[in-house]
Amino acid sequence: MPSIFGHVIAASFFTKVFQLVNRRKNLLFWAGFCAFFPDFDVIGFQFGIPYQSQWGHRGFTHSLFFCAVFGLVIAWCIGRTSPDFKKIAALLVLSTVSHPLLDMLTNGGRGCAFWWPLSPARIFFPFRPIQVSPLGIADFFSPWGMRVLLSELMWIGLPCLLLWIGVKAIRMLYADSKS
Repeated sequence: MPSIFGHVIAASFFTKVFQLVNRRKNLLFWAGFCAFFPDFDVIGFQFGIPYQSQWGHRGFTHSLFFCAVFGLVIAWCIGRTSPDFKKIAALLVLSTVSHPLLDMLTNGGRGCAFWWPLSPARIFFPFRPIQVSPLGIADFFSPWGMRVLLSELMWIGLPCLLLWIGVKAIRMLYADSKS
């Protein structure tokens, strides 16, 4: 899995694209929360749930189904009365879905049960450039942790920055064409 930083970078990108943060200051927090929430499944280790179980790490919480439901539930809880509800829901679903998609780009672990409940198969993308993050905080402050941060800057931060520049350029061109 990428670190919490990598997941939150992706969620921050989505908040910029949806242009909702200026109207709802807490939305960046909720998008970040949704982006890293699927990893709360690691609590299963404390209860003896094996990694390879559908209820284990990178199991059902890393599925498209779970991410869509979770993002919609959080959106409903925080924004059901907002005129921007559809945008808020889309933002939070995309932020949550970004988690397993990024995990499927890492070079470690057992893959994600992305198609659960239709299939329990754990999958990765064929291209896996992101260095898998250590689970422990102590290991994060090591050469391994530094490699993780550098790979996240390269494979998450830089693409998000370039996409954001592209989105801003398109918006500026669109605004100029309307005036």
